[in-house]
Amino acid sequence: MNRVVHPIEQESFRRLRARLDTSRFPPLTRAVVERVIHSAADLEYATDLVTAEDDLVKGHAALHAGAPVVVDVEMVAAGITGRETVCRLKDAGSGPGLTRSAHAVRLAYEEVGPGALWVIGCAPTALEELLTLDASPALVIGLPVGFVGAAESKAALRASGLPAVSNVSEKGGSAVAAAALNALLYHPTSPDPLASPEENL
Repeated sequence: MNRVVHPIEQESFRRLRARLDTSRFPPLTRAVVERVIHSAADLEYATDLVTAEDDLVKGHAALHAGAPVVVDVEMVAAGITGRETVCRLKDAGSGPGLTRSAHAVRLAYEEVGPGALWVIGCAPTALEELLTLDASPALVIGLPVGFVGAAESKAALRASGLPAVSNVSEKGGSAVAAAALNALLYHPTSPDPLASPEENL
């Protein structure tokens, strides 16, 4: 994805790297960690995020091959740059034992089937519901926020063995979830090993 990087963004990443050495991370992990930190101005994400480079490589390939991107709420969709997303929250209802967010995940899965990238930044129940489905996701970005269920749903995601980006703490949110997906969107499909980090913003 070719895009023009604004000087303010370049300076923000320069300051981030001056305060935190991210060079120890492999390329896609570094891209995700840096963009999540940039979105929240929170350096703690460097140790709070949990992911694996192999998962990101596969998710990156699926994303650039055109795999669907499903989000739990419109706020996540609004933060994703230059890519259509599926969000079925407006169509969902709630009932005993099923939140609107969980129902929306069911509806989205019926629409996109297996192999999608799922970006969940708001509702722990959306992530919990995804884990009950045979969705065979290309990648799950599971970064819901909250004091009730958020940390637990992310722990369940890690325990599931699915390819994922998550974090240990209760923090998260739509902006950081979108940022993690954007990191994969912005990262070149054939990165130049001699390119400066700024060229891969």
